[in-house]
Amino acid sequence: MPEFSFEQPIEQLEKRKGGYFYLTVDKTVVDQFDKKKSVRLKCEIDNVVSYSCGLNHLGDGNFFIIVATKYLRRLKKELGDNVQFKIYEDPNPLGVEEPEVLLVLLDQDPNAKTIYGRLTDGKKRSLIYTIKRIKSVDTQVSKILQFLEVEGAKAAN
Repeated sequence: MPEFSFEQPIEQLEKRKGGYFYLTVDKTVVDQFDKKKSVRLKCEIDNVVSYSCGLNHLGDGNFFIIVATKYLRRLKKELGDNVQFKIYEDPNPLGVEEPEVLLVLLDQDPNAKTIYGRLTDGKKRSLIYTIKRIKSVDTQVSKILQFLEVEGAKAAN
């Protein structure tokens, strides 16, 4: 599994493009991953911060990784400051842990498991992030079933 290390300044997109802080990843690096631009990555910055991330198009053929403001605070860095970072393929292709409530539901409901299995990784992440914000297990189950019902209906059409 390839691993790449870099040193570069933290940059920021224009406000009309989201205003995100980011680190650039050259296309030649991205091309060395099996899944190319669809790869899920782990990014480690200054041996302090580690997180799962995806690649975004920069618009010039290269890519970028978003660096959340909370990570900049933890690093005590700001726009223009240099950082050391490394990237490598995330061993978890979703880049996020599946909540226990989801796993139990999928074990108990073969139809839900089939629909979930057909979802793209992006749709799975979307569902996971949605249910992680919900505290009530009953509401989580309801939201999962609702989401899978909608996705199952889309697939049937």
